[in-house]
Amino acid sequence: MARATGKYADFEGLRKQAVALRRAGYSLRQIRDELKIFNNDILNQLLKGEPPPQWTKRPNAKDDLRERARELRLQGWTYDRIEAELGCSRSSVSLWVRDLPRPERRRTPGQAATIARRGWEARLRVREEERERAKKAARTAVGGLSPRELFLLGVGLYWAEGGKDRPYARRESVAFVNSDPDMIRVFLAWLDLLGVGRERLRFTVMIHESADVAGAERYWAALVGADRSAFNKTTLKRHNPRTVRKNVGDSYRGCLVVKVLKGADLYRRIEGSWYGIVESVREADHQNRA
Repeated sequence: MARATGKYADFEGLRKQAVALRRAGYSLRQIRDELKIFNNDILNQLLKGEPPPQWTKRPNAKDDLRERARELRLQGWTYDRIEAELGCSRSSVSLWVRDLPRPERRRTPGQAATIARRGWEARLRVREEERERAKKAARTAVGGLSPRELFLLGVGLYWAEGGKDRPYARRESVAFVNSDPDMIRVFLAWLDLLGVGRERLRFTVMIHESADVAGAERYWAALVGADRSAFNKTTLKRHNPRTVRKNVGDSYRGCLVVKVLKGADLYRRIEGSWYGIVESVREADHQNRA
């Protein structure tokens, strides 16, 4: 307790004046200015036990929100719904209504699962739309391909998916295999660019024996626009009954092998072009590091 000294020696007299002013509706600032008491400790002691006048109390901006939150909770609303409705934080909602009884569950587990599944399906649709927008933008950005661009693309495509020589097995043959029809289309366009006539091409379908073999043969023949005479005997992969195949259904058509007859010179051009690309990249990387 601060000790009353000097002009504050008559503590009881000052207290009576301060209390009278407080009860008359004066604020602390007004009492301080009226009695010339600038020591806050002394002023608080003089008014100890005296409540402030109502007009000095600041209204709480969240009083209305608190009352509304309690009303909604009593109506059975969840924290999530109250939070969304009032725009408040979950911590505030919890503080305001935690003394109220928890509302009874109004959904069965099955209904809750259905709602959750619908929400997940909605998110998947949004993701799919975003995916399609990104792919469409990228597709549009590619535009047309120049002959040089198609040439380089084809070299890289072949070196990734085509047959290659080994030091112990020099065959120098050109054979490209893939299950993606668009990859086959691009490869054939590349061969056209290089002046490889279609009469030099031979095709082989490779597919599981348990699939629709005849349907796959018709599909690939129509895709490449070749007569059945240009197709070798279909290669069937034996089915292991212990293996569960995932490549099933109408969309499964196996793979197509595209082989170029008398392709040794073409193979040498492909291999040389590929290593030309590699050397160009190395040179660019060296310049960037220098």
